[in-house]
Amino acid sequence: MFIIDFIVESILTQASITIALIAFIGLMLQRKAFGEVMSGSFKTMLGFLVLSAGASIIVGSLVYFGEIFSEGFGMQGIVPSIEAINGQAMNDLGLGNQIALTFLAIFVFNIIFARLTRWKYIFLTGQAILWMATMTTVFGSVAGLTGISLIIVGGIVGGFFAVAMPAIAQPIVRKITKSDDIALGHFCTIGYIFAAGVSKVVGKGSKSTEDIKFPKGLGFLSDTYLSVAVVMIPLYVITAIFAGATFGSEFSGDINYLVYAFLQAVQFVVGVYVLLSGVRLLLAEIVPAFRGIALKVVPDAKPALDCPVLFPYAPNAVTAGFITTTIGTVIAMFVLPWFGLAMILPGMLTNFFAGGTAGIFMNAVGGRRGVLIGGIAHGFFITLLPALLVPHFNSFGFVNSTATDVDTVSAALFYQWLLSPILNLFS
Repeated sequence: MFIIDFIVESILTQASITIALIAFIGLMLQRKAFGEVMSGSFKTMLGFLVLSAGASIIVGSLVYFGEIFSEGFGMQGIVPSIEAINGQAMNDLGLGNQIALTFLAIFVFNIIFARLTRWKYIFLTGQAILWMATMTTVFGSVAGLTGISLIIVGGIVGGFFAVAMPAIAQPIVRKITKSDDIALGHFCTIGYIFAAGVSKVVGKGSKSTEDIKFPKGLGFLSDTYLSVAVVMIPLYVITAIFAGATFGSEFSGDINYLVYAFLQAVQFVVGVYVLLSGVRLLLAEIVPAFRGIALKVVPDAKPALDCPVLFPYAPNAVTAGFITTTIGTVIAMFVLPWFGLAMILPGMLTNFFAGGTAGIFMNAVGGRRGVLIGGIAHGFFITLLPALLVPHFNSFGFVNSTATDVDTVSAALFYQWLLSPILNLFS
């Protein structure tokens, strides 16, 4: 009994160890060499810890920004960040172990659904699965689910999204890639379909964005960290100016309050860098641990890959989609508070990756005009959904936070609007 208690309370409660064990089992089942098994397991744990450290850096920077924004403008300004939600869920709520197990459950149910249904897709974007596991775990926990029920329900919901989203996107992906070899595995797909629908309506007959030559000066937009810094540094510094030297000095101490704001903005970028480095290290090990198993169990499956796999097919559409989506998020930032919703600040990571991918979708069905108008609509849409979550996150203790990827947001809204009321009827 002592040994069992030790394993449960001291080992399995450590999320990094749990997810390393998941990788260990997956590699062992594939009969990998001992060295590969040990290396993959350790790197998985290391990646998870680096990810957690990056999330903590982002949270610290966002807490500061929320304070000066509220003081400077008298309104709640929120930078949407699923990474910050993940960090708070693991570090503050102690849900890291459940998130790790739900991550595994989503993958398992993805395989089951792909095996039993016509949706033959294996979702291989582990980062997106991690974010889905975070949202289902947080909202499932608040809804009253605990233990194995929390993990199983999260696995079912996440597994459904993991096969349904690639299936919904595949007709347009086939049009983009001119083949049926790969699928899209990115939990922003509801936004892509929405944007493509708008683009198809307004862009009939419009020429492709790939006939346009963008100035070389916009090439920096392809650098994720630089694009984040270019937006976040002025945002932090200008907000600090509005908050004033007296209020800013409460945080900066002996450092000039504007210099401190600049450093906090850079700290945000550092957090993004550290977190994504951890994610890359984690996923480089955990995804291969299951890829071989999954494709053996579902022989006809298509791999659903992360959104950058589509970028080479329409690079101009990526840039155009990023720009127009950003315009839409800025418009929504000012419009949504009129309707009693929180002010959601543009999230550059989402705008680039989701906006760029939406640009490819919109260009495929509506050309330039579709990307222009549909991109603005897309930016508004992906700002509206996170704004709907803010009151719920505030009630959970996640102050100045909301999530990004609209599929994970939709899963959270499913829990909050449908599953939680049903559970309350029987509690």
